[in-house]
Amino acid sequence: MLPPTTFQEHMHKLEAISSHEEQMYTFLQLFLELFPVRNAFLMRYSPLGHLAEGIISIQESSLVYIGEIREDIRSYPIIYSAIRERQAKFCTGLDYLKQMSSKDITSTIQTLLVVPICYGPVVIGYICSSDFEQDGINEQMREAFTQFGRQVGKLLLDSQGAENHLQVLSKRELEVMRRIAWGENTIEMADSMSISEFTVKQYIKSAIKKLGAQNRSHAIGEMYRRGWI
Repeated sequence: MLPPTTFQEHMHKLEAISSHEEQMYTFLQLFLELFPVRNAFLMRYSPLGHLAEGIISIQESSLVYIGEIREDIRSYPIIYSAIRERQAKFCTGLDYLKQMSSKDITSTIQTLLVVPICYGPVVIGYICSSDFEQDGINEQMREAFTQFGRQVGKLLLDSQGAENHLQVLSKRELEVMRRIAWGENTIEMADSMSISEFTVKQYIKSAIKKLGAQNRSHAIGEMYRRGWI
């Protein structure tokens, strides 16, 4: 594992990377360097339908694209729990058999770590690992995994399309529209962002106007097209 100072140095390097794809690959490599894990699978998550989609994985220093993976995470209690609680989860042995779908249980894999990638209260993806350099994950290690997911989530969303979207939307307008795309309502946004519902609605109204959209759905679609979500 890397010491805290080295970890911060790596995070600063991630911030300097302009390519979103390169950022994802680099932070997955950092994940393998920081923690006693031998593989890592990066998944995208959408609360609409509780759908998880594969992005990339690193196993034995090999990068593999896993876009063919699409799962309803409600079939996997450990993943569903990690996302709901926004906390890293680990299971092994008999607990692993209880937590996983029967079609995914094999004789070679009997442990799983799930690290949610969070932007505030919103989970945008997660990392899974099934091969470890040591037995078990203690509470201190689990908290370190949780904090890693939160820092990476903030970095990814703050930097995604930064040069382009800052010419159109303010930081708050962008955050509000992203939260709409993730399924949050006006009350939830006002509470988590510590602003009034009226202010949230004003951000939405101004963002729709700036995007040249007709309504919220049209605006979200335009943001997807531009790669801001």
